[in-house]
Amino acid sequence: MPNISSIVKNVRNIMRDEDPGISGDAQRLEQLGWMLFLKILDERDQELEIVRDDYASVIPEEFQWRNWAADPEGLTGDELLIFITHPTDGLFPKLTDLQSTKAPQRAGIVREVFDGVNNYMKSGFAMRKVINQLNGFDFNNSEDRQIFGTIYESILIELRDAGNKGEFYTPRAITQLMTQMTNPTLGESVLDPAAGTGGFLTAAIEYVRDNADKTLENEGILQQSIRGWEYKPVPYVLGLTNLILHGLEVPDWHYLDSLKTEYNSIGPKQQVDVILANPPFGAGIADGVETNFPASYRCRESADLFVILMLQLLKPGGRCAIVLPDGCITGDGYKERIREKLLTDCNLHTIVRLPQSTFHPATVSTNLLFFQKGTPTKEIWYYEHRLPEGQKSYSKTKVIQFHEFDPMIEWWDKREENEVAWKIAVEDLKDGFDLDVKNPSSSVQEDELTVKDCLKKFRKSMERVSDALEAVEKEYAGK
Repeated sequence: MPNISSIVKNVRNIMRDEDPGISGDAQRLEQLGWMLFLKILDERDQELEIVRDDYASVIPEEFQWRNWAADPEGLTGDELLIFITHPTDGLFPKLTDLQSTKAPQRAGIVREVFDGVNNYMKSGFAMRKVINQLNGFDFNNSEDRQIFGTIYESILIELRDAGNKGEFYTPRAITQLMTQMTNPTLGESVLDPAAGTGGFLTAAIEYVRDNADKTLENEGILQQSIRGWEYKPVPYVLGLTNLILHGLEVPDWHYLDSLKTEYNSIGPKQQVDVILANPPFGAGIADGVETNFPASYRCRESADLFVILMLQLLKPGGRCAIVLPDGCITGDGYKERIREKLLTDCNLHTIVRLPQSTFHPATVSTNLLFFQKGTPTKEIWYYEHRLPEGQKSYSKTKVIQFHEFDPMIEWWDKREENEVAWKIAVEDLKDGFDLDVKNPSSSVQEDELTVKDCLKKFRKSMERVSDALEAVEKEYAGK
């Protein structure tokens, strides 16, 4: 097995130190994304060519990875750059305009990828070095493709550590937990409308496969059940590649802004059984997007709009698990109206409260909300997930682990109150359907103040400071 971390590190160093075209993590990851996509797609094609007599790749023969990239002594320097970027005959223009009558959907996926990414590398020699590093991976021969899981995690950690790119990363322990507690079954449609790099969808694929008989018929059903939407190019390509590695031949994966989905056009055919998502919060939205939603819910906060969208996308009886920050479960105005709709249309049965450092490097208090559409909420169970004993926070080197949820998973079906679990009736919520309910057994209770209360306290403090200054000035003026 190749040293995965060493290969990823070598690729990063080559792009950073030997190529003048790469500027920063975003460009490097985009470059790596389309290269990985082509290599993985070609290896998957070769596997299908063996098991199916009539299978043929949609990629033209000269642009298949095996024919231009696999040979370590192959194209390099200016010859390689011309091959990639020639304005009419290069790989990019050919794949951006790819057509196929036999496999139009697969060709469409390739078109979407190359229409949304760029080749930033300016040195054909550095590019050849990167290609040769990537050829150290053999995805078809790795047992259960676990090798890619490590590569994928390495890339996601880099996305997390790249500042604003962290919005694409949800810790694997969280995706596993939310999937297991939502329990998607074979034949149920599963959607992530803010899919990022596909972590929730791959967790759903693995979960359904582990809990269904392994037959060709069941695999065919699963292939048609998974769908994702993502509108940023880097996570889009990485997510698509991830789904292909997880065995989806033609992923139902779309390069689009979910919030532009026509709200009133969503009907039974567009609705799904299960939604798993970590919608972006605090992110900008396109101008005018909010007008796509009913007037009482219009806002500029992406996470709040995603909640309304997901309520519309769920079938009656459909189940949802989403990540939301504290800012979405409290507040007045449109936020209150959104929560009222959630509690009226759905049974919000569980809220898991997470430590602030769970999504390191972000330090935002977050929650996992689990609900089912169709019946109103009568009571809500809360579960406070605490840091491991002796650990002050999650960090780059100490990320949240799935086994930490074992006590919560054991509690899930029993639902007994204890020092980390409590419940509240909807009628006992504070005004405005405020869901920010603190643990009543906590030894340290935070003051629960409204913004108005905080402003009043601040003004009084400023008045006391002003009075003190005035007294000091009078004392010294008399001397």
